[in-house]
Amino acid sequence: MKNSNSSILSRLLVQMEILKQQKKKKKWIFISLFILLSSSLLILTSILANNNLNLRPRNNISPPTEKPSFVESKLSILPTSTNPVPRLAYLISGSSGDGESIKRVVKALYHPLNQYVLHLDLEASLSERLSLVKFVEDEDVFSEIGNVEVVVRANLITYRGPTMVSNTLHAAAILMKKDVEWDWFINLSASDYPLVTQDDLLHTLAAMPRNLNFLEHTSDIGWKEAQRARPVIIDPGLYSLRKSDVFWVSEKRSLPTAFKLFAGSAWIMLSRPFMEYCLWGWDNLPRTILMYYANFLSSPEGYFHTVICNTEEFRNTTLNHDLHFISWDNPPKQHPHFLTMDDYDRMISSNAPFARKFGHNEPVLDKIDSEILGRAPDGFVPGGWFNNKDNNTNTSIPHYYVSDATKLRPGPGAKRLQRLILGLLSAEDFHKKQCT
Repeated sequence: MKNSNSSILSRLLVQMEILKQQKKKKKWIFISLFILLSSSLLILTSILANNNLNLRPRNNISPPTEKPSFVESKLSILPTSTNPVPRLAYLISGSSGDGESIKRVVKALYHPLNQYVLHLDLEASLSERLSLVKFVEDEDVFSEIGNVEVVVRANLITYRGPTMVSNTLHAAAILMKKDVEWDWFINLSASDYPLVTQDDLLHTLAAMPRNLNFLEHTSDIGWKEAQRARPVIIDPGLYSLRKSDVFWVSEKRSLPTAFKLFAGSAWIMLSRPFMEYCLWGWDNLPRTILMYYANFLSSPEGYFHTVICNTEEFRNTTLNHDLHFISWDNPPKQHPHFLTMDDYDRMISSNAPFARKFGHNEPVLDKIDSEILGRAPDGFVPGGWFNNKDNNTNTSIPHYYVSDATKLRPGPGAKRLQRLILGLLSAEDFHKKQCT
């Protein structure tokens, strides 16, 4: 009986093992079928995707990914204007007692195509600055054309300090916001005066590339390294409402290695593209150099020069001349001579469009008005734009209207100026004088 039971148990175990093996076989068959089905679906999807790609029109194929570029490379200055007659943007600045001189200078320089910003610094009295504002408001042609502005929020300017650079950039920003159609920026003071008419100047510049920059400059700074580049100064005009001279820091500094220093004349005529670059400074170089020159003695004689000569886009656009006749001692002192009748012939033979430095109501100014500009006292300089009902363009208080601002009537001054600029452009060492 015992053997019989054992036999039955053995058969049951065998049958259970057979069933177990059959279940495992079914399981692997199921898994194999699942893998086969999945693979078939993947192959089918791939085939359909390839067919869809082949059916797409060629012009809808996505272009290859562009190479990455820095944001600075995507920014660019506005192109130079294509106006047949160029336009100028002037800053005419002065301090206490210069109001009447500024009025005379702006009338001697006036042309409807140009833009003018007049600035009397905070040292001038409120009444003197209000007198300048009233002068602009009361002059009919200024109101009619709307191209003469007085800086109401005046700056405090420290002689030899960086506040002169700050004021220049302030004026350029005003001019840029008001109108971007001008071609060159010119900074003048109340002690400057023109030696050519605006028709002479615009006629001559019409034939010139609009990207030229006129500034006297050199990298051979000589004695200025020890007396200006290495000392550190503080300009009180950056934080004070009362004018005082710069003061010196006891520590010295080494010359910069991130850029090369250049120096020259503070009087400039700079292209609108370059002034736009100085204001925007998208690669940060103009701001970096501006911060360096904030502690530099006589920074107007180096800031723009250093920026332009360290910028590849502009360094080959320079003409090494400040367009001024200035009489200096030899060796030069801090200030130039005041010009008088004795300097008249040398002024004219220099072919320069501007001269400085003149005293208030210096008699030689009357001689320039009558013999060069054709301007009567308190009048405008006659030109192609200027007409009045009596056909007399030499009246002191004319009744006029602007007939055609683009009509120019150049005179002998245009030929003198052409000789100067063509001489600069054709000189054998022209390229050697560019940012060297």
